[in-house]
Amino acid sequence: MIITVAIAVHCARAQESSPKEKPLDGIQLETSHGTPVSFVNDVRSALNKLGCNATECHGAAKGKGGLKLSLFGAEPQLDYEALTKSSAGRRINRIEPEKSLFLLKATKSLPHEARVLPVESPEYKMLVSWVAQGTPYAHEKEPILVSITVSPTEQHLRKGDSQQLTVRAGFSDGTWKDVTREASYTSSEGKVAAVEASGKAQANDFGESVIVVNYLRKAATARLVVPQPLPQSFPKLKANNQVDEFVHTKLKTLGLPPSELCSDAEFLRRVYLDVIGLLPSPQEARAFLSDADARKRSKLIDRLLAREEFADFWALKWGDLLRIKSEYPVRVWPKAVQVYYRWVRASLAENKPYDQFARELLMASGSNFREGAANFCRAVPSKDPQTIAESAVLIFMGARVGCARCHGHPTESWDLEDDLGLAAFFAKVGFKSTLEWKEEIVLFNSKGTLLHPRTKEAVKPKFLGGAVWEAGPEEDPRVKFAAWLTAPENPWFARNIANRVWFWLLGRGIVHEPDDLRPTNPPENPDLLEYLAQELVSHRYDLQHLYRLILNSRTYQLSSKPNPWNAKDTAHFSHYQMKRLGAEQLSDAICQVTETSERFQSIIPEPFTFLPTGHRATQLFDGNIGTAFLELFGRPPRDTPYEGERNSETSLWQALYFINSDQLEGKVVNSPRLKRLLKASQSDAAIIDEVYLAALSRLPEEDEKQKVLDYVAKNKAARAQAIGDLVWAVLNTKEFVFVR
Repeated sequence: MIITVAIAVHCARAQESSPKEKPLDGIQLETSHGTPVSFVNDVRSALNKLGCNATECHGAAKGKGGLKLSLFGAEPQLDYEALTKSSAGRRINRIEPEKSLFLLKATKSLPHEARVLPVESPEYKMLVSWVAQGTPYAHEKEPILVSITVSPTEQHLRKGDSQQLTVRAGFSDGTWKDVTREASYTSSEGKVAAVEASGKAQANDFGESVIVVNYLRKAATARLVVPQPLPQSFPKLKANNQVDEFVHTKLKTLGLPPSELCSDAEFLRRVYLDVIGLLPSPQEARAFLSDADARKRSKLIDRLLAREEFADFWALKWGDLLRIKSEYPVRVWPKAVQVYYRWVRASLAENKPYDQFARELLMASGSNFREGAANFCRAVPSKDPQTIAESAVLIFMGARVGCARCHGHPTESWDLEDDLGLAAFFAKVGFKSTLEWKEEIVLFNSKGTLLHPRTKEAVKPKFLGGAVWEAGPEEDPRVKFAAWLTAPENPWFARNIANRVWFWLLGRGIVHEPDDLRPTNPPENPDLLEYLAQELVSHRYDLQHLYRLILNSRTYQLSSKPNPWNAKDTAHFSHYQMKRLGAEQLSDAICQVTETSERFQSIIPEPFTFLPTGHRATQLFDGNIGTAFLELFGRPPRDTPYEGERNSETSLWQALYFINSDQLEGKVVNSPRLKRLLKASQSDAAIIDEVYLAALSRLPEEDEKQKVLDYVAKNKAARAQAIGDLVWAVLNTKEFVFVR
């Protein structure tokens, strides 16, 4: 840690250069720009590095010991006042600086839970000097930190090697300073590359890790690659399209040979579930598996994208993000929910350009009972500008700025001013009730303003990472925000949806988490994400073009079976990552196999909703309508727009449902499919084929088929029950519950 300091001798003595101290744990002090010590550039850095403003210390909600600092040091002026002025300034002793309460605590001369600050350390001497100088916040004409850089930005290492990172800070006066030892470091993959407080990174395993560097609320990243040595040269790979070229280049760099292509049966089941959320029928499966056309996969993709069920399934996905739900906490109400859902589904069915889709949602006005898109501003719990803006930014930019409402972002420089600046674009959104129950008109309110919670002054609209926009009194700021957002050069919009679609189809985003885009969380494959974003823009935001690119790629069609070299890979798409069927997919799949149906209902709010027999789970339009099964298998509550609200993890309760559920047993016992097959006097072999095709989209292997035939033959007197046992057993397989 380099802590920069100029030591001024106490009282009237002239300033002299302090003698060089022996570094403590690699810590070294130098003079900061030739200026005396200040809080903003020196003390604040020490507090951040020592962790004083962390959640477990004084950055907690109330602050330990009565000293509350802003979390992650996001508000230096408030931190300065808390340290020097709160509690009647009792923490500072300007007469005897060494006896300042905060120094006695830090050195544990008085009881203190945090790490000890040795009195011989350079940090301690700098802090004493700062108190002796009168605890200045900043000095006249003191330069302001503008940015930091880290080098190398990308480095390839062998396992066991180390790399010292170098961090430089650039200031407003054009000067640069080495802050390697003062900066803080975190590793995205500590098992691959661990990083010390000094900035020295150690390659511990094969793979890739991004090192995030922070210094005084500025951040930079370095990528460390530890290629896996292979016993032979990397295989020559065939690419279906440009997507594969980018993926293969990355895999070659990492030494991760990809798996083989999946079988036709695996692809068939995978693409049906991923594109329309349903299983293929046995007839569709037979037709595809027997088709000898070399282009049958591509043709199937085109057919699925054109089916009505595509709009059903993706309206469900967007319903999660847009919080299409009648009751608490968003309270869109049943009539508005149906209007909202129909608007979303119709937009997807006509393949409305994505930029138009976003603009219509952001700028819509009118009755929430008649204008579906107007519910975008309604579907927030409090209908306040901040929540509307935070939702818009999360959905359409993938940026999580909402935390800045309460505290600074942990790694980005986003703070309350950024959050409020975005909220100001929605400050003129007004709501007016009508005589119809629960109807509201979303309108432009020219007098609408957003007041700063501290200064009580009107907040001006400000783009994230950009400039303030001066809005005229009769201008709707939403129009300007939507134009900025959907502009082809916007660095967030196209990349965000490209990343989401990749996540929806492959189970993991190029940026992970899929809705956490930020500079300090760079994409796993930057070139791939940039290519997909540019393809979307150049094709006028045609989302189906994006689907085709990804679905037709060899990367999407890889087998889920890893090879010995990529078995540990979960981030670089060397093989397809198996994913559990979503709650709605699984419910529909069980109903498809057994040819039964669910009864979907909602008793909140009144009037109660009961959907007709035959309605599919993937057609549900209201987050309040459902079944206990959907809740058990992780359907999102639609309380927030976060992707993480959907829980696709497995649990013991889910396993018990498949093993012991009376409901599942009833579906199998009373299955119209089995009754029809048995009544038609189909042979045991034909029935077995039908069950496998219906549930797994493939014919049984010879050994599988023979085992079932033997089992049924032993139970001739209870043939129907034996066939039912087969269906129950197949539904309990991992192959049925997962997309592979």
